[in-house]
Amino acid sequence: MSTSGAPKTRVLLAKVGLDGHDRGIRIVARFLMEAGMEVIYTGLRSTPEEVLAAALDEDIDVVGLSFLAGDHMALAPKVIEGLRREGMGDALVLLGGIIPKKDIPALRQMGVGEVFLPGTRPERIAQFIRDRLTHNQAQERDK
Repeated sequence: MSTSGAPKTRVLLAKVGLDGHDRGIRIVARFLMEAGMEVIYTGLRSTPEEVLAAALDEDIDVVGLSFLAGDHMALAPKVIEGLRREGMGDALVLLGGIIPKKDIPALRQMGVGEVFLPGTRPERIAQFIRDRLTHNQAQERDK
């Protein structure tokens, strides 16, 4: 998190699958940058393997995946499993986009930290990231 001298929170954002619309994720990216976070955007039509490679290369804190085409239940687990396999299972994974509410419990059980549906204010996303990372850091100190 960006406080004087502290490293910036590193957020990887990706449009996974065949989605061709990225206006929403670009708005979120801009807002997170303005909120003091470092944002890496992989662009449209990223594969889970490309997201994983970027996450490893960039040493990220947060992975945000955007889905509009309904393939979240197939592709999100591949990213989460890859992060765990590579020793990055503590990265915060967030999903956004058009995701049926009925899928949210299963996504959380897979390891998704939060699901943001259309209409979510970017401020809420930034605050969630700050709160969750602060909470995780406090838990690490208490171990």
